[in-house]
Order: sequence, then C-alpha cells, then structure tokens
Amino acid sequence: MDVITDSVLEQVAHDVVTCRRCPRLVEWREEAARRPPRRFAGCTYWARPVPGFGDPRARVMIVGLAPAAHGGNRTGRIFTGDRSGDWLFAALYRAGFANQPTSVARGDGLQLRDLYVTAVVRCAPPGNRPRSDERDNCLPFLVRELSGLPQARVVVCLGAFAWDGAMRALAELGHRMSPRPRFGHLAEAEIGPYRLLGSYHPSQQNTFTGKVTAAMLDAVFARARRLAGGQAPIESDCPGAGRT
Repeated sequence: MDVITDSVLEQVAHDVVTCRRCPRLVEWREEAARRPPRRFAGCTYWARPVPGFGDPRARVMIVGLAPAAHGGNRTGRIFTGDRSGDWLFAALYRAGFANQPTSVARGDGLQLRDLYVTAVVRCAPPGNRPRSDERDNCLPFLVRELSGLPQARVVVCLGAFAWDGAMRALAELGHRMSPRPRFGHLAEAEIGPYRLLGSYHPSQQNTFTGKVTAAMLDAVFARARRLAGGQAPIESDCPGAGRT
C-alpha cells in the first residue's frame, strides 16, 4: 500500500507542476519571478505551481490558501520562505510534526512526521485572492491527494478559503454535511471519516495584529494530534518520508 500511495502522490505532484490551466495565475507567478523585491534580487524562482509535500503515512493534512508570490512561488515548496511559514513550521516543530523549526528552501533538511501540507490553489494569485474558477481548476489535485493519503483523518484548514476548499474536496469524495459548518478558529466538523479543524491563517496581517498567536497555533496542532489518535513515532519507519 505504501508504494502505491507514494506513486499516487508523486503523480499528483507531477501533474501540479506541469499545469497551465489558469492564464491569469500563470502570468502572475511568472511576472513575480521576473520582478522580485530587492531582498530576493538575483534569486532563481520556481515560478510554477507548487505541489503538496510530507509524510505519505500522514494522519493529519494541512490545507492552506495558495503559495505566496515570493514564498512558495520562489522556493517551490508551500509555506517555505515566507513569514506565514516561519510561524507555521515553528508551531509544527513544537507539536512534534517537524524535525526543525524553520524552512527556507527545498533541500534544507526539513522532514514532516505524520503530516502532509498542501493548498487549495497551487499558483500564487494576485493579491492572494484566487477566483472561483481558479479554485475549481485546482480542486481535483486536493481530491487526489486526499485519496493518496489513506491514513489521513484530520484536515487542518488555515483560513476560511481553505475550510471551504476542503469541504468541496470531501464532497467530491462523497462526504457531505448539511448544513455546511461555519469556519472559526478551533471550529470542528466531522465529515465522513474526516474531522475538519479550523485555524486562523498565520498571515502577517493576523500575526501582527494578534489575531493569531503562537499559543493559538499550538492549541490547533495539539488538538489535531489528539484527534488523529495520539503521538506518532519520532522517527518514521518509511525511509525518506517527508523529505523534499
């Protein structure tokens, strides 16, 4: 099963990276790479859609909104190299899901344990605001990732957009809930075999204003751990799991 699962996730990643279905997003991600801010001048940008990554045996999945123009769009790994990721990976390290508290580039040694990280939309959108048609073009990737993670039971949604996208993906798998549950920090909803768990997004806007604190993120991932069934082994018995 593990070999099959790995091959499913690898095929999804390949299909994500080669996608050009949304002309507006293709133009924006490539323009961001051509005109980087001064702090990233001279950097070689990924400038392609960004695949999910993590442990193929994960019981917990994190779903974000989309890559940042000068974060994942630059590094090629979701949440890597931006301020949101600084907060997220520090929290994952404290919760035992990551082997280090920072992530600055692919190949920096980061490994995720019992966790897979992805997003609803895979290209950086202008103003961090994807359109509904762009969301719908990307949604099949999230559906396929859920199918390729047979042990996943908890979906942590970073923000209302991710909450909505996760529910849409679960509906495609035949898991629906009516009325639809409302998003909120530490909101929960049981949909089929999955438990959705809401969290405010660790964006600069939220962390600077105190809408999100380190303690609030710690509470989310402690709850995710409990819902998933307790502490996973410190070292995965799947060689190379989570390395990117």
